[in-house]
Amino acid sequence: MSLGYWAIAVGVAVNQIELVAALFSVVIVLGILANWLKIAYPILLVCGGLILSVQPWAPRFELPPSIVFLVFLPPLLYAAAFNTEWTAFRSQLRSISLLAIGLVLFTTAVVTVVCHWYLDLPWTVGFLLGAIISPPDAVAAAAITKRVRIPKIVSTILEGESLVNDASALVAYRVAIGAVACGSFVWADAGWEFIVASLGGIAIGLFGAMAVVELHRLLERWNVADTKLHIALTLLTPYLVYLPAEHVHVSGVLAAVAAGLWIGTRSFQSFSREFRLEARAVWEMLEFLLNGLVFILIGFQLPLILESLSETWSLEYLAYSAAVLSVVVILTRIVWVFPGAYIPRWLDQQLIGRHDPYPPWQSVTVVAWTGMRGVVSLAAAMALPLQTAAGEPFPHRGLIQFFTFWVIFATLVLQGLTLPLLIRVLRVDRFIEPEPESDDALRRC
Repeated sequence: MSLGYWAIAVGVAVNQIELVAALFSVVIVLGILANWLKIAYPILLVCGGLILSVQPWAPRFELPPSIVFLVFLPPLLYAAAFNTEWTAFRSQLRSISLLAIGLVLFTTAVVTVVCHWYLDLPWTVGFLLGAIISPPDAVAAAAITKRVRIPKIVSTILEGESLVNDASALVAYRVAIGAVACGSFVWADAGWEFIVASLGGIAIGLFGAMAVVELHRLLERWNVADTKLHIALTLLTPYLVYLPAEHVHVSGVLAAVAAGLWIGTRSFQSFSREFRLEARAVWEMLEFLLNGLVFILIGFQLPLILESLSETWSLEYLAYSAAVLSVVVILTRIVWVFPGAYIPRWLDQQLIGRHDPYPPWQSVTVVAWTGMRGVVSLAAAMALPLQTAAGEPFPHRGLIQFFTFWVIFATLVLQGLTLPLLIRVLRVDRFIEPEPESDDALRRC
C-alpha cells in the first residue's frame, strides 16, 4: 500500500514539474514575441496567460497561498534593492518617500472610502484591498521605460518608489489581514504594529546583511569557496533575512529590501569584478523567469476567481466595481503626484529660502502615468488566507482577488501601452543630462 501511495505521489510531482516547465516555455516564447512586437513583456504575458487559461485544454494552475510570498517576493525585492544606485536614491529621498509612503497610504485610504461608500463593502475589506492595489510594479515600469529615453531623475524616482512602496504597502497589508480576521480596526493598534513591523524588519535585514558580507569575506580569506559558491550564497541571502523576520512577526519584505540596499552599496568594494559579472547574469535570468511566471499566472487566475464569484455577485456589479476601482487608482496617483512635485519646493522657497528648480511638467506627467500594478499586488491577493483564525472562510477573498486582477490588467494594458507614446509626444528625452560615472554605476557593471 505504501508503495502505491509513493507511486501516486511521484506521478503528481512529475505532472507538476511538467506543468511548471510548460509555463516557463510559454514565458520564453511570449518574451521573444514581445521583443519582436516591441511590446513590454509583462503586458503580453498577462494577455497570453488570460487567453490560454480560457482554452478547454488549459490546466488549472493556482499556487498555494502559503508559498507565494516565500518563493517570489524575497529574491525579486532583494535584487531590485541590490541594483539601486544609493547615491541617486538618497538625492531623491523626499520625492521617493512622498510616493512610496505618502501615495501608498493615500491610495489605500481613497480605495477604503470608495469600497465602503460606493461598493458597499466593510471598512476592513476596503482597507485590505487598498493595501493590495496601492503599490505600482517596478518590473512593469522598467520593462516599458527601458525602451524609451527618460531623464535619470525620473527613472531614479520610479525605481526608488517601487522599492519602498512594496514594503510600506505590504506592512499595511499585514495590518489589514489582522483587522479583517478580527472583524474590527483600531487605528492606534494598527499604527503601532506598522512601526514595529517596519523597524523590526529593517533591523533584521541590516544585521543579516552585515553577517552575510562578513561571511563572504571569511570564505574568501580562508580560500574555501569559488565564485559559484559565492553566487549560491547570494541566492540564499534574501531568504536568510526574510524567514527570521517573518517568524518574529515583523516585515520580511523590509528585511529583504534593507539587506539588498546594504550589500549592494558595498558590493563594489567587497566583491571581485568576475564575481559581479557572473552573479549579474545569474540574477538577471532568475528575475526574468520568476517575473515571467508571475505575470503569466496573473492571466491564469481569472477563471479560477470567477468560479468562486459566479453565485454570489452579479456580473453588472463586478464589472462596474472593477471599472470604478481602476479609474480611482489611476486618478488618485495623478492627483497626488503633481502637488507632491511642486508644493514641497515652493515651501522650501518660502520657509528656508532654498531654491531647488521645479521639475518640468512633462517629466511629472510621466511619473504620474507610470502606475502599472503587477507582481506584488498579485502575490498579496493570492496569498490571502483561506480561513480566519476562527476557522471561517476569509471574508470576500474571491472578490478581492477579482478586483486586484482587473486593476492589474487595466493599468498594465491602458497605461503600459500608452506610456511610451506619451513619453515620445511630450519629448521627455530633451531633459536628459549627461551624468558623471559614479561608484554606484560601476557597481552595476
